[in-house]
Amino acid sequence: MLVRLACLTVTNAFVALRLLRMGDRDKDAEILALRHQITVLERQLGAATRVRFAAEDRAFLSAFLTSLPREVLRRLRLPVRPDTVLRWHRDLLKQRHARSGRPTRPGRLPTVRSIRVLILRLVRENPSWGYRRVHGELAILGIKVAPSTVWAA
Repeated sequence: MLVRLACLTVTNAFVALRLLRMGDRDKDAEILALRHQITVLERQLGAATRVRFAAEDRAFLSAFLTSLPREVLRRLRLPVRPDTVLRWHRDLLKQRHARSGRPTRPGRLPTVRSIRVLILRLVRENPSWGYRRVHGELAILGIKVAPSTVWAA
């Protein structure tokens, strides 16, 4: 997918360089979008009547067309509605932010050292208390930890 997206980007960049002399930004965007749509439709000849865009096609079209105002998007002859292109763009951004917001280490965060020391001190000073009683005492102090955290410490 990434190779095809790079190829599409480079190919369309050369087309854009040729069209830049025309100067009308909306016309340039429309021409590039239409050419890309023709490429997609030619690839799907013989397929079902409904156009199916591959992920890299959706990425290219959404990244390219979302810079245009909505009224220009509505004038373009797209095989999908302009709202669909904008949804594709939102989905791309969600995926990007989901990847960047993912924690580097999966799983539960480690217990804070000071809380662990307090748990061990309570257990040492009160050997007859079970982990549930220690958990209850920590809750009274306003320290929120799971009973399993006290048991594991």
